[in-house]
Amino acid sequence: MIKRIRLRTLLIGGCITLFFAVLMGRVFWLQVVEADFWQGHAEELWSKKKILPATRGMITDRNGDVLAVDAPAYTVAINPKLINELDLKNEVVDGLNKLLGKDKGELEELVTAKKKDGQFYSQREVRNEGWKIDQELRDQVEAFAKELKEKHKLDDTGIYLVKEQKRYYPKNNLAAHVLGYTDREGNAVSGLEAYYDEELRGQDGSIEYKSDGRGIEIPKASEIYNPVKNGKNIQLTIDYTIQYYIEEAMKEAFDELKPISMTVIAADPKTMNILGMANLPTYNPNEYWVDVDQKNFYNHAIKSVYEPGSTFKIVTLAGAVQEGLFNPNATYTSGSIRVPGQTIHDLKRSGWGQISYMEGVKRSSNVAFVKLGYEMLGPDRLKEYVDSFGFGQKTGIELPGEAKGVVTPEQQADFAAMAYGHGKLLVTPLQQVAAVAAVANGGKLLEPHIVKSITDPQTGETVKTQTKEIRQILSPDKAKEVGDYLEQVVSDRKIGTGRHAYIEGYRVAGKTGTAVKPVKGVYDYTKQVISFIGYAPVDDPKIAILVLIDEPKDSELGGGAAAAPVFQKIANQTLQYLGVPKKTENTAAKSGQVSSSGQKTPDLKNMSLQEAKNLLGSKGISYATLGSGKELVSQFPKAGSTLKAGQHMYLLTEEGKAMTIPNLKGESLREAMELLSALQVSVTAEGEGYVVSQTASEEGGQRKVHLVLEPPFMQAGDNDPDRSGEEEAGDENADEASGSSP
Repeated sequence: MIKRIRLRTLLIGGCITLFFAVLMGRVFWLQVVEADFWQGHAEELWSKKKILPATRGMITDRNGDVLAVDAPAYTVAINPKLINELDLKNEVVDGLNKLLGKDKGELEELVTAKKKDGQFYSQREVRNEGWKIDQELRDQVEAFAKELKEKHKLDDTGIYLVKEQKRYYPKNNLAAHVLGYTDREGNAVSGLEAYYDEELRGQDGSIEYKSDGRGIEIPKASEIYNPVKNGKNIQLTIDYTIQYYIEEAMKEAFDELKPISMTVIAADPKTMNILGMANLPTYNPNEYWVDVDQKNFYNHAIKSVYEPGSTFKIVTLAGAVQEGLFNPNATYTSGSIRVPGQTIHDLKRSGWGQISYMEGVKRSSNVAFVKLGYEMLGPDRLKEYVDSFGFGQKTGIELPGEAKGVVTPEQQADFAAMAYGHGKLLVTPLQQVAAVAAVANGGKLLEPHIVKSITDPQTGETVKTQTKEIRQILSPDKAKEVGDYLEQVVSDRKIGTGRHAYIEGYRVAGKTGTAVKPVKGVYDYTKQVISFIGYAPVDDPKIAILVLIDEPKDSELGGGAAAAPVFQKIANQTLQYLGVPKKTENTAAKSGQVSSSGQKTPDLKNMSLQEAKNLLGSKGISYATLGSGKELVSQFPKAGSTLKAGQHMYLLTEEGKAMTIPNLKGESLREAMELLSALQVSVTAEGEGYVVSQTASEEGGQRKVHLVLEPPFMQAGDNDPDRSGEEEAGDENADEASGSSP
């Protein structure tokens, strides 16, 4: 008996010992061997991590007008389980169909959506029509849900609005090809959004904290906080107002000419800052999914290449002038010229007889430019100038997908054709603008820029884009000489191919282009790319513009007849917007013979600065904006005053006493005194004519300016005003095509 008891005791004791040995072994295994694993698992249970999304950087124009920004958005979600329990299916489907435009069949599938176990889902998003909707539509959905609640006396109808963020483009399709867009997931797709995605996107932050079993944060527990780094803000060189002028003029021409596409680029030739860039057709980045045609998203300004035609003759002319080979009074026989393997013709195949080279430039004679580029310069030097002007190379602008073009002449006929913009030569619109800007600014090829500055909102640090000179192509005096010749292409109202770009009061230089498109290796004269490129004012260039129209419906139209008027409209509005005063076509002495003479000044009170500019522009009243403010403070002259010939209005964005005295060079004494009076500055003057210098001083708290004036001088190359209305019959399209035959 005692033996049994001992055996039981030993057995039980052994079992207990074994149990504790196993238990201790398991504890050792868990606490020592697998300690890291279980420690991590425990932290997962009580540690919570919340992502703090970064705000994407803003994109603004050069004056601070917002072009792209993150904005609140709302996603519509529904609770199929609750909706079916409350028997609201039909009402919800009908209501959301009317508000969101989503197909009823798709809505019914969402409302009746079930899990694998047969139970209704408790939440489903209404995509894509209800995804990231704007505030206005959100309010309508909320009102519909409230209506259902009141109608059925419910606390919940199963319709919810989830707050999110989306990329918003307040100007809609304005500058769409420059800005690009982000998709609904926030991924950058094109344009600046894609090029600067890393800078704009920023970095999400996070916060990690400890929580109890119910997920409630434990007070005084340790936290790990990684701050948000919001995206950088980008300020463009684009000017919203100039961009608006460009796009409005393009729409009007596009509707009339019905081309495949249109491209316009405007730049400051002294810096190559892009002031406007647009293409048609276009799209609305807020609703990019509406445009199914991918051609609408294509930025022709930097991606498309084409044979430029006669606008390229600027390069040939510039090379000939720089080398001292261009004599405007020398003569040649127009009509046709033979080069190895080919005969090249003028548009008017019989020519105009024996004419001067200057007349050949005005008429855009192919023969003249073959003689200048192929015969006088020679193939090698011509190719050197083409390369120096940047053709066949990317410009380096801050936009994705830029093409570099093609410059690959091989045969002698290729070099001859290149002299007038054809053959084995393909260029981009932006390359053309950079080239003409080099003529306008004194011979310097500059790198184009569309970004003015980038600012880090965390540090406030701003990196500004500096003007970058690539090379000096022409000497300043030769560049000016080329500009004077190009001015005559526009100012000669009888035979100048660019006469439709003429703007009364502004000196305009430019060149037309009509390039026939090759189809399967043969030029098809029913398909043409027509263009006009130019700059103004010639004596102090403020704007260079290219207008390019691809295959207008009427193939008989040339660059002079179709593209030049678009240039004229944009340039005229832009120069007035920039405050450039008009002068008469024949002398600087009669400054200001503008159409606004005799008009009453409108009352601009309570208008925004932009509204005031638009109103004055529509009335043809020249104006200048003074001050660094963003709002209109006052106007001069006051409302109801009669504008005299040459007088323009001043829009003051600061109080007169606080405003910096502007540069008055070129103004008449009357204009200078009017402006200084508005700034509460006293004036003394010596001499007659127009301001050539000014000296500012201050005595007893009163600002004073002393002006020195000199008489005006006659402008070289001005037209006889009596010829201003003449046209040459039958020479409306005195521009060239590729016009060559074997």
